[in-house]
Amino acid sequence: MDKALDYVRANQERHVNELMEFLRLPSISALPAHTGDIQRAAQFLAAEFSRIGVQNVLVLPTQGHPVVYGEWLEAGPSAPTVLIYGHYDVQPVDPVELWHSPPFEPVIREGRIYARGATDDKGQVWLIVKAVEALLAAEGRLPVNVKFLIEGEEESGSANLEEFVLAHKALLVADHVLICDTGFLAPGQPAIPYSVRGIVGAEVHITGPKTDLHSGGYGGTVRNPAHAMAAIIAAMHDEHGHVRIPGFYEAVLPLSEAEREALNRVPYTLEKWQQATGLQTPWGEPEFTLLERIGARPTCEVNGMWSGFQGEGGKTIIPAQAGAKFTMRLVADQDPTVVAQQFQDYVMSVAPRDLSVEVFLKSGCGPAMTPIDAPEINAAARAYEAVWGVSPVYLRGGGSLPILATFRSALGLPFVCLGFGLPDCGAHAPNEWMDLNYFHLGSEAVIRYLHYLNE
Repeated sequence: MDKALDYVRANQERHVNELMEFLRLPSISALPAHTGDIQRAAQFLAAEFSRIGVQNVLVLPTQGHPVVYGEWLEAGPSAPTVLIYGHYDVQPVDPVELWHSPPFEPVIREGRIYARGATDDKGQVWLIVKAVEALLAAEGRLPVNVKFLIEGEEESGSANLEEFVLAHKALLVADHVLICDTGFLAPGQPAIPYSVRGIVGAEVHITGPKTDLHSGGYGGTVRNPAHAMAAIIAAMHDEHGHVRIPGFYEAVLPLSEAEREALNRVPYTLEKWQQATGLQTPWGEPEFTLLERIGARPTCEVNGMWSGFQGEGGKTIIPAQAGAKFTMRLVADQDPTVVAQQFQDYVMSVAPRDLSVEVFLKSGCGPAMTPIDAPEINAAARAYEAVWGVSPVYLRGGGSLPILATFRSALGLPFVCLGFGLPDCGAHAPNEWMDLNYFHLGSEAVIRYLHYLNE
């Protein structure tokens, strides 16, 4: 391991120059005008895989942008196999006038490299590639078997990745997935998000009279669809924020005492929540802490609602229709299909019988979680601590990553997040940057992680 670490330190300048070449490719997956750039970025990455000694390098087509695959499997069948996931596509750059330098002309200022994709995710993909290069060049081998799956559509929804994974299950057999697309909780404080929530969505539409009615002529005789929608929304929670949908909590995997202790060690205060929200008093299940509510508890939220007259001034009507959009965030072991049906059944049970009520369920994804005491998690914690001298904090993420649920359901793989971005790095915003010290130390952490896995 020491030889590989020395190799990374001796080649820092070259690694940064190569990253700058990668960042110059405007691989914006959401914009059709950049389809050629996406192809060039995929080929650039594939060429680098081949150059450093990764084997069976393939640029595999999808219905959209290609996946770059490569492998090194000479550690033998007794060694674990790591599937490394990342993406080479980037977000659009608008508003471009807010950038201090052109987004695809990377510059270095005060120890940071500025460019679109610097942290999300080209910089993090590249530091892993350099870690693998260092191991192969300095030690002649990797301590574990490695497979790369680097996609080109993450920033536009990964629309074709689930189909790709299902079609290539034999190729992607591994023991776990390594994700390098996350970050630190704060400078100097690494974090391991070991769980992400699932999600399922729905729309509820209510139709009453055949047309908007004069409220003076028909008020008091017609049930108002807007009132009915408000009653359905109000029925979703009790006064303490518990979801009232029957069966909603039945499958929820309770927090273990070790998890609660780990979450309590995360330096997230009421003051931070107040600063982020602009509010003073949190709402929700009082028996759970803020962090537990954010990541470890399921939710039901209204995302939008509409009915009646929306213009300036007044219009005295009883609206003919009302609607609302809902999403439910799910935790382990909830099933999005089951929860969606529970939601639909509950809405219909509380809906008025004299109005037409329809529930339209949206496709979702399941939650994903790796046990906090899994050996892969322990290896990641050791790597962070060895490089930064600080133990990581453990988080349950509040958001959803559909591909993690796919890796779990289709391949049976747990996941580990080993990320090196900083909270204010500007991912998805103008002037995105990555701390070059974290870039170099990230390669060292990946080298250590792969070695610790083999132990």
